[in-house]
This record gives sequence, C-alpha cells and structure tokens, in this order.
Amino acid sequence: MRANADLFRLDPVEAADRVLEAHREENEWLDEFVEALDRRRSGWTLRRILAVWGLNQSEAAALFGVARQAVSKWLDRGVPAERIKAVAELAAATDLLVRHVKRDRIPAVVRRPAATLGGKSLIDLVRASRQREVLEACRSMFDFDRVQA
Repeated sequence: MRANADLFRLDPVEAADRVLEAHREENEWLDEFVEALDRRRSGWTLRRILAVWGLNQSEAAALFGVARQAVSKWLDRGVPAERIKAVAELAAATDLLVRHVKRDRIPAVVRRPAATLGGKSLIDLVRASRQREVLEACRSMFDFDRVQA
C-alpha cells in the first residue's frame, strides 16, 4: 500500500516511468492498463458534460437513447467504445461553451433553438446523434475571425 501512496505523489511522467518499469515485459497488461485508464477518464468527461449542460442521468439517457442505468454505468466504468467519439465531440463543444459563455447560462444556450441549426437546439442535435454538428455549431458560434471580417 505504501508504494501506491508514493506513486500518487509523483510527477505524472515519473509515475508512468515506474509503471512501465514494473511491467516492462507485460505488454498485454500495459495495454489493458492504458485502456482502463482511458475508459475511466471518459466517464469523468461525460460527468463534466452533464454538469455543464445541466443534464441529469435520465435526461442524458434519453439523449443517447439508452436506459438511465446505462448512463450510470458509463459514469462509473467509462463510456463504451462505440460512444467515445460522440462524447469526445461533446467534450470539445463543452470546452468552447465554457470558454465563451458564462457557465450558469450554458444550460439555456444548449436548449435554445437556433435559426442557424434549422430551428433546432444543440440538445436536439445530440438527441439525433449529430454530435459532430454540435461541435461544428459551437466552433461557428465562436469563430471571431469570421465575425470581424
């Protein structure tokens, strides 16, 4: 247990070096470790998206077309591989929203229908599995070079 406590105090690069050294001949173990770490982080990423967008697990389940229990599992164990790209696109859109919109206004912004989206909201696009369009819409909203031209 002491070794684990020491590992957590290390610089991330040094911690990675120690894990690699300890499992030098175990490529399969290392691959599983990296996959598990990425999967857990994806759950944290989804949790952040839900918090920023003002969504609960039931609302998220409806948006993704799954049961609330599935979303709960994603938050605890990580997003399934087939949903990683969609969550990554929503995370990038969320980063833009957080950077350019007051955080307490984001839930209203994502629910507001927009003429540029054909009268749909960002939430509507997510419901239709159009996460890439959500990201593109956010990029367009905050393309200040285009606005100044």
